[in-house]
Amino acid sequence: MEKIPLDVLHRRVVPSAETTDAGIVLDAAFGEDAAMTRIGNNILASHLEPIVGAIDNIGWLAMHAACNDVAARGIQPRWVVLLVLVPGVDDKGILVQILRDARHAAEKLGVSIIREHAGYSAGITEPLVDVIAMGNLDGKIPVEKGGAHMGDHVLITKGIALEGTAILAHEFEDIVQGFNITAKELHEAKGLMNEVNAIPEALILGEYGASTMHDVRRGGIVGTLVEIAHASRLCIQIDATLIPRRTVVDHFVETFKFDPLRMISSGALVATIPSEKINDAKQKLTEKNIIFADIGRVIDGKGVIVLSESKIEHCREIRSEDDEFARMWQLYSRQN
Repeated sequence: MEKIPLDVLHRRVVPSAETTDAGIVLDAAFGEDAAMTRIGNNILASHLEPIVGAIDNIGWLAMHAACNDVAARGIQPRWVVLLVLVPGVDDKGILVQILRDARHAAEKLGVSIIREHAGYSAGITEPLVDVIAMGNLDGKIPVEKGGAHMGDHVLITKGIALEGTAILAHEFEDIVQGFNITAKELHEAKGLMNEVNAIPEALILGEYGASTMHDVRRGGIVGTLVEIAHASRLCIQIDATLIPRRTVVDHFVETFKFDPLRMISSGALVATIPSEKINDAKQKLTEKNIIFADIGRVIDGKGVIVLSESKIEHCREIRSEDDEFARMWQLYSRQN
């Protein structure tokens, strides 16, 4: 499911969500993936994540995406509410598989499914999975989406285009087999689906001083960084050559002709870390065997500057509608 343009969001969506409820600590705002609601003496963080499409592992992905967004606040997700709809009453096999995948993900993530609703609707043509993930602050100070400061280091964990590559390997296996991709590479690409959990590094970096964190989803790392820069009212400069790259991902990039910097990559986390805390954060990630790289700094200015071997790109505008995964899906679904 793709995002709508930012100007439409501000004109048509955000105003309708405005409220004067005194219990709301943080409500609807662009880039703020988790709401904050006061419950007694505690504060509840919650995030809603819908995924629609005839995609293998859709239950697994929706569960991880929702929980990652809560964790990106530095908060351990604990509970989820799950909605699954399929197009028709005869789609029982699909429904059972989605529920099985979602429950497996919940078990792996250590969260409890406190409510499920499953059904069918003639108004949709593909399965829809909606997950609400929740967790208590328990006295913690939540990591802000717009909290980056001048001089902060920019870290990314795991790499780029991981989720996008995994989905291409699963969904377009017949097409992949016609390309110059070996069975071993196909198996490795599918295995990237097991790396979409960003909770461990989010909790570590939240504890060790992250000024802002964001999971790398629609729009890839470039889209993610532009959102952080916009919210923080500063500029982020990165060296793209420092980003961890998987050989199998690079082969898929060459084969499918997509931009890895703008490809969805759940499981990868971007964080800005103050200079005085960066060494402790890196040491802890290393101790936990989490792949990461220090790829840039927060500087004065606007937007995101991407340095590469061949060019310098300055991205100033948030373009939520630009998405490499959506382009790949449209292109190769017609060929499949």
